[in-house]
Amino acid sequence: MKLTRKTLARVPGWSASVLMVVVTVFWTYWGIAEMYHEGWWGAWTNRLPYLVPIAVTLIPGLVAFRWPLVGGALIVVIGLFAAVFFGGGVTVIGLAIALTGGAFVFDGLIRRRAPSQPAPAPMPWWRRHWRYVLLLGAPLIVAVGISAATLPIVLGRVDDGDRSARLIEANGVTLIWAPEGPGWNWLQPWGGYPSWQRIALYGVPPLGLDDKPGYGRPVDGAGEGVYSTAADMAERNLCRYLSADGTTLLDQPQDLWRMPTTDEVVRTLGRHGMNAGCVWRGNLGQAECAVRPDKESPLWAADQAPVYYWTADAYSDDQGYFVAYNGMVNATYKLGGNPRHGYRCVREP
Repeated sequence: MKLTRKTLARVPGWSASVLMVVVTVFWTYWGIAEMYHEGWWGAWTNRLPYLVPIAVTLIPGLVAFRWPLVGGALIVVIGLFAAVFFGGGVTVIGLAIALTGGAFVFDGLIRRRAPSQPAPAPMPWWRRHWRYVLLLGAPLIVAVGISAATLPIVLGRVDDGDRSARLIEANGVTLIWAPEGPGWNWLQPWGGYPSWQRIALYGVPPLGLDDKPGYGRPVDGAGEGVYSTAADMAERNLCRYLSADGTTLLDQPQDLWRMPTTDEVVRTLGRHGMNAGCVWRGNLGQAECAVRPDKESPLWAADQAPVYYWTADAYSDDQGYFVAYNGMVNATYKLGGNPRHGYRCVREP
């Protein structure tokens, strides 16, 4: 292709088109994978939020291909909104998206100002619509590939529906896991589950899951926050107050139940009624497993949101350990807690 002034003027539009394809492929990979990992439970509407990022890039991209001025302006607005509203590391991403939209706007202005040209020679369909082919085809291939590998697993999950206390004999770990109630994925009025810190400080006066004086983020934003420790988790955690049957929280510690350790959760992971043979070496990342564990009973509730369990272990001053149903061990902010982070108390048989 000869590098004429006209060709160079189209480079920003072409570059923006390729970038939109790359971004859409990325969000498709993330959205579809996370939909199967975190969103595959309960009603089908639980899966829709994971598809929103795909639509946010796919639809404006298609608009920009057809009407670069309109689509480019829309992409600029989306990018600036993300940069301002979310802040942090998203600011850079938002500004990059806004810059991409600006390139589409530039391309639109170039097209509008270009003098009339004779009809071009006929070209193959794919050459005339290569941008649409890539923007629709590449994400589709990614979505189909992830679905082919993951959908059989989530559709084959085993859930006996028994939400009572369960005795699970694992590889070197034998524990009774709490029944449905305050000892297992206790959903709060705000729509989430207790954070690591709230679980650890339950016994600090006043008794309960409310914020405790002297703990948490600094009110005025000055200084460092005060976080619960592994000792707090051992001495004051919610599980200590569970009744013998695990269904009621009492006013005084009963010391029958406790939070499981990271190692105990990892060793108890299973699939299809069999132990997965997972072993934790003390590091973050995927535990060593004989087979891939899954979100199945008796350890997990497949019809509930949590795909991670908090453990009794503190990773650092402000982070606590959690274990995913697939054997991934990670750590996050102790003040965190959302519809995907649950917990389950245990006791000795």
